[in-house]
Amino acid sequence: MFDFIGNKVTHCDGVSRRGFLQAGAMGMGGLTLANLLRAEEAAGIGSSNKAVINIHLDGGPPQMDMIDPKPEAPAEIRGEFASLRTKIPGVHLTELMPQVAAMADQFAFIRSLVGSAGRHDGFQCLSGFDTKSLKNIGGRPAMGCVVEKLLGARGHAPAFVDLNQGRPLVRNSARPGFLGPAYRPFRPDISHLFKRELEEGMKGELARLGKNHQVSLKLLPDIKAARLDDRVGLLRQFDGIRRQADNTRMMDALDRFNQQALGILLSGKFGDALDLEKEDPKVLDRYTPRHKQEGERFVTADGFNASRKLLLARRLIEAGVRVVSVTFSDFDTHSKNFSRMRHLVPVVDHAMATLITDLSERGMLDDVTIVAWGEFGRTPKVNGKAGRDHWPRVSPAILAGGGMKVGQVIGATDKQAGEAITRPVNYQDVMATLYQNLGLPPHETTITDITGRPQYLCDTGQPIRELVG
Repeated sequence: MFDFIGNKVTHCDGVSRRGFLQAGAMGMGGLTLANLLRAEEAAGIGSSNKAVINIHLDGGPPQMDMIDPKPEAPAEIRGEFASLRTKIPGVHLTELMPQVAAMADQFAFIRSLVGSAGRHDGFQCLSGFDTKSLKNIGGRPAMGCVVEKLLGARGHAPAFVDLNQGRPLVRNSARPGFLGPAYRPFRPDISHLFKRELEEGMKGELARLGKNHQVSLKLLPDIKAARLDDRVGLLRQFDGIRRQADNTRMMDALDRFNQQALGILLSGKFGDALDLEKEDPKVLDRYTPRHKQEGERFVTADGFNASRKLLLARRLIEAGVRVVSVTFSDFDTHSKNFSRMRHLVPVVDHAMATLITDLSERGMLDDVTIVAWGEFGRTPKVNGKAGRDHWPRVSPAILAGGGMKVGQVIGATDKQAGEAITRPVNYQDVMATLYQNLGLPPHETTITDITGRPQYLCDTGQPIRELVG
């Protein structure tokens, strides 16, 4: 029997998830995975199709070169890119985003994102908090880890899959904090699909994290099945069970809950979702950019086919994953900003436009919330190396799906895209919106930290009223 161990999580009705499930399983001889799934369905827990795709624009995206062009500003501010009219009257993006511009009514553009912690990692975009928050008890957990704890698996998949590469992986942004290692994300190594070279300093960071840092699909020898930190490694241990089940038709004799439990462990559907060769070639082709490759691919930048990361995310959501985190790198343009953005931004443009169209055609768009943002923005003034430096004062963000009120711009910056002058939106406000869309009211739902104290999902942020109010 596999026992699933965890801290208590309290819902707004005052009943802990673990307590309820334990009570429901008392007469069954213990809380097995099958019993847990059966009890969750009876309680109405874990059945929602709501999901989030969190896209981290690694390095800090330049707001004025993407969604907030300033054509009237001096050349050293506005840069090289022309503004482009969108489907929303009076709203312009830059020429690097023609596909998103053509379907801008499907997106919400936040030009006034504030409150950056100024750190060069993805933690704030994955949690809403600074790394210093509750650091003395392990730190805040990433959103996907919270969802893993509160909602658990949906179907034959883990709740949280982290596909982040490059800087976020090295700095270990998608971490469970005070929830403990049992709630770490499932983190497959996708480097064979999407190559993103690490800077030398980042290679050093990775080495300091130790050889057991989760970048492969091996089950670490000191982790018991009860923790399931690496599902695929466990699946290899169960190949014999799969064969026996197939040969004896034992699967036919199991009820639906037992089949679901065994399916999570053996992960046939989930494993297929990670294999892009199983996708329809026509769909795979749609996610491959057709625009002319221009600009310069920096050594740490994603390649031309990186747009397929969002196809992988969609496949994982279909397989039952609730939260998928993805990166596009590398926006850290201290030099050669314009040539590098000519390569990278059109890849992101194609990826996001294709994803929204794909989700809409499959009837999934209202259930899946998409956000694309970075750890900060870039300086309004171009430096001597024709680059833009770090700028925590204001950042851009793009949202779509989730049944939100899209087709609008929220907030505005000054003439140089350097300060938010109307409707500042905090990182936690965006995170609160994501939680709200998942059916987890951020100021009513709590998780209990290691001291026994309940912690709200967001302590200051509010769901963005223009989107969900």
